[in-house]
Amino acid sequence: MVSTSTSGEAAHSSPTRLLARVGRRGGAWVVVLAVNVVVLTIAETALPTVMGRTIDDVIDRQPTGYWWSWTALVIGVLILSDVTDELGSTAAAARSTSWLRRTTVRHLLGARLGSVERLTPGELATRLVGNTEDAGAVGPDVVNGIASIVLASAGVVALALIDPWLCVTFVAGLPMLTFILYAFAKDSSALNASYLETQGVIASRLVQALQGARTIAAAGTAETETRRVLAPLEDLHRQGKGVWRAQRRVTAQDTLLVALLEIAVLAVAGIEVGRGRISPGQLFAASQYVVLAATFGSASSSLAGLIRERAAVARVGDLLDLAAVDYGSAALPPGPGRLELRQVTRRIGERVVLDRIDLVIPGGSLVAVVGRSGAGKSQLARVAGRLVDPDEGVVLLDGVPLTDLDRTSLREAIGYGFERPVLFGDTVSDTIGFGTHRPPDHEVRTAARQALADDFIRHLPDGYRTPLGRAPMSGGEVQRIGLARTFSHASRVMVLDDVAASLDTVTEHEISRALTDALADRTRILVAHRVSTAARADLVAWLDDGRLVGLAPHHELWRHEAYRAVFEAAPDGTSSVAVAAGVGEAP
Repeated sequence: MVSTSTSGEAAHSSPTRLLARVGRRGGAWVVVLAVNVVVLTIAETALPTVMGRTIDDVIDRQPTGYWWSWTALVIGVLILSDVTDELGSTAAAARSTSWLRRTTVRHLLGARLGSVERLTPGELATRLVGNTEDAGAVGPDVVNGIASIVLASAGVVALALIDPWLCVTFVAGLPMLTFILYAFAKDSSALNASYLETQGVIASRLVQALQGARTIAAAGTAETETRRVLAPLEDLHRQGKGVWRAQRRVTAQDTLLVALLEIAVLAVAGIEVGRGRISPGQLFAASQYVVLAATFGSASSSLAGLIRERAAVARVGDLLDLAAVDYGSAALPPGPGRLELRQVTRRIGERVVLDRIDLVIPGGSLVAVVGRSGAGKSQLARVAGRLVDPDEGVVLLDGVPLTDLDRTSLREAIGYGFERPVLFGDTVSDTIGFGTHRPPDHEVRTAARQALADDFIRHLPDGYRTPLGRAPMSGGEVQRIGLARTFSHASRVMVLDDVAASLDTVTEHEISRALTDALADRTRILVAHRVSTAARADLVAWLDDGRLVGLAPHHELWRHEAYRAVFEAAPDGTSSVAVAAGVGEAP
């Protein structure tokens, strides 16, 4: 079996390794930043020396033009380096963020449907937008962290060259500085992870509330929902304060320790000047080099960024670790569209939603899937066209297991219609043609006529070329556009999951005629709630509690009281008893 997972090397890796890959995606700008670190180190290291020599020349009443020129040149280089760092950091972060977002979206769209559905839209949006942006800054932060260490090392070396005792005095405080940074990293890691997780909870609740805005307005529960959405703010506030307390603590400790080290080094330097071992200019240089050496402490800022970025990339990595759909390499042989389910079992958590289903759907037949709410109808529809895979058993199309088929063969053979279709594409025509291949215009129009969409499409401002944004449609019209898309693509099997939900009775009846006449050359599986739909089908698959309890024509199943109870009240208002008595459409 050939995997078509598109997440590439980023999937199934530890947060640290994934963070390293994200950083490398900064591309040439990371190299520019690295080179800039070298230039910055040289310039920062040279500046105290040339300024010290300038001071000595002034004190000794020597001509100062030479060292003044070098001072101006070094300062100019430092300004240019700062500009390069700002530009390079922004560009590298943007490139890394862009790569991570594309990679994650691509993987999500290729992941198994069940695993993606367990994540709320708000949680996904938080991880794809905020967390990827945080993680994208890793390249510049690593370079800046390295720059701090390199500059500090250069400062220590320079102190040693001026006078070894200056170096010894400064290095004596480094163990304490290292301990401070370690304690900060330990405290901040858990706090940042909790903070990002709480952000995701708030986003999930907000998106859920926005999706149900009409229900909230009708129920008059706006205040209650506001409190529910914002309830985690207290935790977010506490976690945010914890992060800032840790940052404040390390900053205060670092500042105090560095200040003490600077005082100690300058005190020793003053003694050395008094002894005549170093010049006043070297004293000035030492005062600058101790500041440069103290940039060890500024590594805490880069460390804080890396901690936040690692927590963010861990949340994105959870998405990349979602199992991808593995497609085979087999093409589909000629056949009538015979679909067979053998001992198919599917579970959601601990619940069995399909229990050892054995079902054969003859090619070219119309099969209605009926059952009470929760009986497993939609799950069977998902399994039938491999939107999801069964936990046990196998599904075959014309004798070939669906898992053996390549993506193109599978999706060209089986088309889906949903209760609430989502429209993609720039124009109405694009929406109907959306799929693995773009059918010709005449096929698009034929499918629209079969779905009873052609008439209202022609009345749109630009007909089939009308942009979706300029084509306001009712729920029923959206449903018919979705059906037209299904009709134009499914070459062998159509799986229609409660597609009549937004259709009036007359429209549903006309589309049913198209299914039984113009589309009779394909296998049609309908998740049905109306007794009239079941009555038109060649066979009815009757599900109860995840089990197939009957497979027969509607008029045969109608003899069972439990089957009749499934249609206690048809959506069109006609009771099942009336239908059975001939008042409605005959079963």
